[in-house]
Amino acid sequence: MKRAIMIRHLAFEDAGILAPVLAARGIAATYRDAGVDDLREVALDAGDLLIVLGGPIGAYEEAKYPFLIDELELLARALTTGTPTLGICLGAQLLARALGARVYPGRAKEIGIAPITLTEEGARSCLAHLTVDRCVLHWHGDTFDLPEGAMRLASTDITPNQAFARGSALGLQFHIEAEPSTFERWLIGHTGELAAARIDVPALRAAAARELPAIARGGARVIDAWLGGLAPR
Repeated sequence: MKRAIMIRHLAFEDAGILAPVLAARGIAATYRDAGVDDLREVALDAGDLLIVLGGPIGAYEEAKYPFLIDELELLARALTTGTPTLGICLGAQLLARALGARVYPGRAKEIGIAPITLTEEGARSCLAHLTVDRCVLHWHGDTFDLPEGAMRLASTDITPNQAFARGSALGLQFHIEAEPSTFERWLIGHTGELAAARIDVPALRAAAARELPAIARGGARVIDAWLGGLAPR
């Protein structure tokens, strides 16, 4: 791989701790901003990697956000060409939809730091490199059905499909990429959602201060293991 094309929906939900992992493997990261850059012009060359990051919109809201159509088409191209693809939160939902699965509102929002449960397949996957308690950062209200032919890797009581893999594509409903030193941007940028969900912001800030550094270290190991397991192209 020679470059990672990152589709970004919010400036502060960026590559985070993924950036140094990619750089250590000699992969140059380049952003495309959804809704600003024309995703139809994105060329996927041999050796490329596609990463679709998170955001506060629904993967099914193309009537409100028409750029989602181009984003889904880009994902479809990546899947067709075998381009290794990572989807995080909204990115995982879009990846699931590109694979033919339904995306829809979940039965409750999950916002905060809490553990996931790995399936047997998940315990044999790159997710085995998470921290021992399997804690991650959750920040979503939507969920998706497991795409046909995909392996479920992780779940929670509220969200059965927290992670999946199909071929060289990996979808993570949760966040392992958040950079601890810039997490305050998340609290500022998502203030409306936090208020609507009646989340205790000082408590979330304190939990992040305690837990995010370890989550970030585990997340770096996860992504490095995933990259290391990809077949050369």
